[in-house]
Order: sequence, then C-alpha cells, then structure tokens
Amino acid sequence: MNNKSKTLSLITVVKNDVVNIENTIRSIISQKNKKIEYIIINGNSKDGTNKIIKKYQNKIDKIISEKDKGIYDAMNKGILNCSGDIIGFCNSGDIIYPKGLEKILNNFKKKRIDVLFATVKRNYIGQTIVKYGFNEKRIFYNFDFATTHSTGFYVKKKVHDTIGLYDINFKISSDYDFYMRLIKSNKFKLGSTNKKAIIGEMKSGGHSSKFSFIRHLNEETNIRLKNKQNIIIIFLIYINSLIKNFKKIL
Repeated sequence: MNNKSKTLSLITVVKNDVVNIENTIRSIISQKNKKIEYIIINGNSKDGTNKIIKKYQNKIDKIISEKDKGIYDAMNKGILNCSGDIIGFCNSGDIIYPKGLEKILNNFKKKRIDVLFATVKRNYIGQTIVKYGFNEKRIFYNFDFATTHSTGFYVKKKVHDTIGLYDINFKISSDYDFYMRLIKSNKFKLGSTNKKAIIGEMKSGGHSSKFSFIRHLNEETNIRLKNKQNIIIIFLIYINSLIKNFKKIL
C-alpha cells in the first residue's frame, strides 16, 4: 500500500464479477506509473473475484473489501481513500484503452480544467456508440447531456471537497445528482476530450440496466426535485418521458 500523493487516482468498484474484473484490472495496471494511484473497492464478493484481485495485489495501491450500502457508497469509499489530485472511475467490466490515462493527465495539464468529460465507446445491447463532449444546458431537460461516468468522467479532488460525495439515497442515478450539483455551482471549469481521443470502453449491462424504466424516471424526477428545479418543468419532462417511452413501459 502506497500512501504517497499521486496526480490521478483511478477507482474500480466491483461486486461478484469474476467474469469481467480481470480485464478491467489489466487495462489499468498496464499503463500505471508513479503519477497514478489505483484503488479497488470490493463489495465483499463471494464468487472468486477476491482471488483475481489478490493475483494483482502488488500492482494495486489500495484494496478495500467489505460490505457496502450500494454502488455509490462504494464509490464514496474510493473517493475518501484517494491521495490523487484528480479522481476517476473505471468500474468492473469497463476498460481504459492504452495511453488513455496519459491522455487524461495531458488534458488536465494543458487545459487547466477542474472537470473532464472523456470520449468513451459505450456498448448497449445490439448497439455500440461513441459518447463524447457535453452540453451543460441540456442537463436541465435531459440527463443524457454528456459522456459516461465510468471511464469518462474525471474531477479534481477540490470538486468533491466543495460539493460533496455521491448521495447514497439515490440507488440508480446518483451520478446525475452529482452532475446537477456540479453545474449549478458554476464554480468549476469544464472540459472534454475530442471525439477521436477514445479513452475507454463501457460494457453493456451495467448497474443501472438492472432497474426498470419507471424506477429510473422516478429517481431522476426526485433528483430534479432535490435540486430545486422548477416543478412545472419537472412535470413536463416526466410526461414527455412517459409518452416517448410508452412502448418500453408496456
């Protein structure tokens, strides 16, 4: 375990994912250097995940294996155990491409930014798309305003020091709540990588895919209410989402 300060802390959250965790670990340790800290938060896995993590323990700075209150609680544990000035996530099943972390560091250095939305290849069932950039105004009517969270979102530690951690009361989309708080604060400089600079890849079937559309919509509505968005606008967004996704709901 290395407690010396690093430039970038990358966190992997995992629970019972013996099939995918090794690819994630290998994609990160293959490009790890003295500026990069790697942390794994393991939710007390019972399926052999522990054995794979142990295989690479000499190349992982911190490993925390214990029960948690959900994925966002695990993510918060990772943040609280970071020593890096920049914090990002690459959760189990996702990967960072070769030299991806080098591109992240270069973007922060050259652009003098506090937040980076990185280009990511995202896999859906039957479809793969490249997500890049962001439109901060769009978040007030559509949470699909930027790239992905895992592999595609990096913040200076001072951002968490200012606006806090992830709200564990939201079990599906707490990252959206964090995005809203971030943008509403209007205190930080945001940036993004260009479309061709793909940093990593997200596997299909992630955490949020385990929940129904209605549960997603209800939680996202509660996030808007918590952040004191205009209630009429929230109502219109809710009704519009129901109409657009009527077949999915059925």
